Amino acid sequence: MKQRFLALSLGVGAMILATGHAFAQQNRNCADRDRVVERLASGFGETRQSIGLGANNAVIEVFASLETGTWTITVTSPAGLTCLVASGQAFETVTEDLTPTGLQL
Repeated sequence: MKQRFLALSLGVGAMILATGHAFAQQNRNCADRDRVVERLASGFGETRQSIGLGANNAVIEVFASLETGTWTITVTSPAGLTCLVASGQAFETVTEDLTPTGLQL
């Protein structure tokens, strides 16, 4: 389980670093948000599973299919341009407390 948490942490860090790069490219991996969300839903059965605010007010979203296990991470700029920054397989929801032992919040 610790390996999964470490891998997830590294993935999130890489995603944050890729945010600026994704907006700079504006290539075929980016489109209007509505178009991207529709494509993820119709093509892969993915729906939004989580959302957060990143650097420069970018919206970070995780889409996934609970049936197939596919997942996609997107970053949307304040202007509405959405870029795909990562995707993969074997998505699963976690309900346990991920607070490290000894950390006081």
